[in-house]
Amino acid sequence: MKIVVLVKEVPDTYGDRKLSLDTGLVDREASERVLDEIGERALEVALSYADAHEGTEVVVVSMASEAAAATVRKGLAMGAGSAVQVVDEQLAGADLGVTAKVLAAAVRRVGFDLVITGNVSTDGSGGVIPAMLAEHLGVAHATALASVEITEAAVSGTRATDAGTAQVTAALPAVISITEALPDARFPNFKGIMAAKKKPFETVSLADLGVDVDVTAAPQTIMTAISEKPPREGGVKIGDEGDAGEKLAAFLIENRLA
Repeated sequence: MKIVVLVKEVPDTYGDRKLSLDTGLVDREASERVLDEIGERALEVALSYADAHEGTEVVVVSMASEAAAATVRKGLAMGAGSAVQVVDEQLAGADLGVTAKVLAAAVRRVGFDLVITGNVSTDGSGGVIPAMLAEHLGVAHATALASVEITEAAVSGTRATDAGTAQVTAALPAVISITEALPDARFPNFKGIMAAKKKPFETVSLADLGVDVDVTAAPQTIMTAISEKPPREGGVKIGDEGDAGEKLAAFLIENRLA
């Protein structure tokens, strides 16, 4: 069994996150960068299966700048056997369509029985990469799983719906995405951190993948405007001179809050 896990470097959710007003892209230098927690949980699903099934190979795949290598390497410290990182200057500002196409090419290059991703990243929050990836790879997908069970022939799990819970199953090879309902990821121990330095870590370009993209030629996502968030303004104070109730009601009605 070969399991590929998609991971992503994102700005720390506990720090300030800013957009560059010149490019409209996330200013990744403005805050500490970490491995996305939902990607860590996806990796935990793969590693838990590998712990119980000898011979399982777990590979982490990411698309990021060269500076993200140290972050991606955390996946190796957690227990993945190897890593592949797509690095290419042409991918700066890549939208979801381009990202899915490139990641699919990287996954296809690695080879897979199962691809596991988080359901939505904490920076872009697109939530469509897993389904788009499956479409490019020509395999079934099961998204937003709150539980996962993997066998040699299929993967299954539960998905929360408006009406209750749905049980879904897909034959391998397949792509799945998981939610935060899955367990927290393990912490890398000292042995894992030292071992990660010797594990295979391949950096590939678009040319290596045989992918020709131009992120500016025909973008599927178009940003029309960007501006800095306005400063917070003071709230409305209502003094009580015997008519505070009427003033409050009028304020609620005026602002369509009642």
